[in-house]
Amino acid sequence: MPDSKPSVLFVCVHNAGRSQMAAAFLTHLARGRVEVRSAGSAPADSVNPAAVQAMAEVGIDISAEIPKVLTTGAVQASDAVITMGCGDTCPVFPGKKYLDWTLEDPAGRGIESVRPIRDQIERHVRSLLSDLRPR
Repeated sequence: MPDSKPSVLFVCVHNAGRSQMAAAFLTHLARGRVEVRSAGSAPADSVNPAAVQAMAEVGIDISAEIPKVLTTGAVQASDAVITMGCGDTCPVFPGKKYLDWTLEDPAGRGIESVRPIRDQIERHVRSLLSDLRPR
C-alpha cells in the first residue's frame, strides 16, 4: 500500500490571520504532498485584509479564503494539529501530533505589524514541512 499524504490542521481563534497564512504557506511549499486544513474556534466573517496583503507580497493569494469553524471531524482527520492561541477549545485525540505556536494575533494590526508575524509563520511552516513524513 503506498504511503498517503500527512494531514495538518492549523487552528487559531478567528481563522482570519495566523492559521490562514500558515495553511497557505504549507499548501504552497508542500506542492500537493500534504493535506492542509485551517479552522477557528470563533471564526471571523472574513480573512484579515492585512494578512491578505502580507501574503500577496510573497506571491501567495489568500483573498478567496473564508474562515471556517473548528470541528471535531477536522481534528480527527488530521495527523498534526497546530494551534496558535485557541486555548482549551481545541479537542485532543490520542495519536495526533499537537504543536502550539506562540504568535502575535494580527487582528486589528496594519501591514507593518503583520509582516513579521507572516515571516515567523513561514519559518515555522518550513520547519514543520521538513518534519512531516507520509503515513
